[in-house]
Amino acid sequence: MDLWRIAPHRRWNPLEREWILVSPHRTQRPWQGQVETTQQPADVAYDPSCYLCPGNTRAQGHVNPPYEHTFVFDNDYAALKPDIPQHRDNRQDLLISETERGVCRVICFAPEHHLTISRMKPEAIRLVVDTWSDQYDEIESRDWIRWVQVFENRGEMMGASNPHPHCQIWASESLPNKAVRELDSQRDYRAAKKSCLLCDYLKIELESRERMVRARILAIGHENVSVSEPPPLCWWCQGEK
Repeated sequence: MDLWRIAPHRRWNPLEREWILVSPHRTQRPWQGQVETTQQPADVAYDPSCYLCPGNTRAQGHVNPPYEHTFVFDNDYAALKPDIPQHRDNRQDLLISETERGVCRVICFAPEHHLTISRMKPEAIRLVVDTWSDQYDEIESRDWIRWVQVFENRGEMMGASNPHPHCQIWASESLPNKAVRELDSQRDYRAAKKSCLLCDYLKIELESRERMVRARILAIGHENVSVSEPPPLCWWCQGEK
C-alpha cells in the first residue's frame, strides 16, 4: 500500500512484541550534517602492523601462529571472563548487580588480510562455518553456559577495531533480554497458531516480494516439533544486497 511509503505509521514487531514508529517522509528532508566517506577494503594479503595476521604479535605480547585457514583465540580484551568470583548485591530491590561469567573468542576467517567472506571460495567458507559449529559445541558443553553468540562487527562505523576479516564469540551464563523475549514470542505463537512464527513471516515476504532488493534463496529448513529447548529450527540464507 502506497500509504505506508509516505504516511507516519506504526509497525508491529512480533518477536519483540513492540510497536515501532516509522516516518518514511523524513527521508526527504535536506541534509547538511556529517557525511561519511566509503571505507575501502584492504588490498594487501599481509600487513606487518596488523594484530591478526599470521606470525604477528598482538597488543598484549601473544604471537599468532602461522595459520593457514581459520584461527581462534581467547579475546585479549574479553568483555566476559570465565574465572571471576560469584557475587550478588541487592539494595532494596532497586540497585541490583551480580557478576556474570562468560567466554569471549576471536575467529580469523583466513590468513589473508584482505579476504572477506564475500571474496572467499565456497570451500574456504565451509571451513569458517565448521569452525563456528565446533566452537559452539565446545563452549556450550560447559554446564554453566546458557548462551553462545557468533557475530561480526564489520567496518569502522560498526566498531570493528581491526580490518583483518574476523568475527567474535560471546558466551554467557545468562540469557540476553532480547533472546528471552523472542523465544517467548515464538513459543506463544506456536501455542496459539500451531505454526512457526519465523516460517510464516518468511512465507509472507517470499509471496509479496515487496521488500526484497535482491535475493537468492539458498536453503530453508524447518523442524516441525513441539516447542522445547532449543526452539524449533527455522533458518534461511539469502543473497547479498
